[in-house]
Amino acid sequence: MQKFLIIQTAFIGDVVLATALVEKLHTHFPGATIDFMLRKGNEALLAAHPFIHEVIIWDKKKDKNKNLLAILKQIRKTKYDKVINLQRYFSTGLLTAFSGAAEKIGFDKNPLSFLFTKKVKHEFATTPTRHEVERNNDLIASFTDNQFTKPALYPAATDYAAVEKYATGSYVTMTPSSVWFTKKYPVEKWIDLINRFDPAVKIYLLGGKDNLEECNYIASRCDNKNTMVLAGKLSFLQSAALMKNALMNYTNDSAPLHFASAMNAPVTAIYCSTVPAFGYTPLSDVSFIVETTEKLACRPCGLHGYKECPLKHFNCAHTIKTEQILETIVVHP
Repeated sequence: MQKFLIIQTAFIGDVVLATALVEKLHTHFPGATIDFMLRKGNEALLAAHPFIHEVIIWDKKKDKNKNLLAILKQIRKTKYDKVINLQRYFSTGLLTAFSGAAEKIGFDKNPLSFLFTKKVKHEFATTPTRHEVERNNDLIASFTDNQFTKPALYPAATDYAAVEKYATGSYVTMTPSSVWFTKKYPVEKWIDLINRFDPAVKIYLLGGKDNLEECNYIASRCDNKNTMVLAGKLSFLQSAALMKNALMNYTNDSAPLHFASAMNAPVTAIYCSTVPAFGYTPLSDVSFIVETTEKLACRPCGLHGYKECPLKHFNCAHTIKTEQILETIVVHP
């Protein structure tokens, strides 16, 4: 029986996209043991995942290096056949290089890739490029295949039960927050969208506890009273379960976009400072991309965005029209 370890210790959305590798490995090696390493705080995403044997959690905020060495010891003891590192940083390169695995696989941009048994070229551009799922699949294509495989999340029956009272009738979800300011569709524009929405359709505002204040602010200033704040009340998988049967899920270029993709839920992704060409576009069968129609020389201004618009005008967001977003619900009633 083969043993695989996938390493992805970046953000929530990156972990969701990495689940495509779990799907592919399980398809080709149904009897294999697949473990997954991620950063503390993201482990709830993979709770009760049917194809993952163990989730290894790295606490990066407290005793970071001490915890890293403890994980390295654990990895070496497990004696993996293949360690597959999706990260391009020294710390995970260290784990991979000294894992003791028969095959140590990672991207060439990792500073320790010269110690891997196999390194794969990582191509990234601001012009139309391949999806991140495809780039990740390059790491395992040599012993699986090149077929595109979607990421997948697996909410438990208890997760569906937790949102059952909300998932009735016609509803949409909106997730207005993001870690990066310049990836966030402006608050006043979310308010305008909600006020112009069909009042017969329930609107749920999603997010974490850190987003509760922002969501409450939006809801309090909406004339459309068929709006409920669920931010901070649902887990990752409960939010994903609710998104599954929504008429539409409206997100920024952020993790909830990938939740929708992993549930094959309808999604409208709003891009402000970032661009779809980065390769993080929605993968749902019903999906839409909304971005400014103006040609802005300053866009994109960065891969992840900034805490504020570098040029102070934030035109990449303010020039998006509410009508562009409303059109997607008309197309998918």
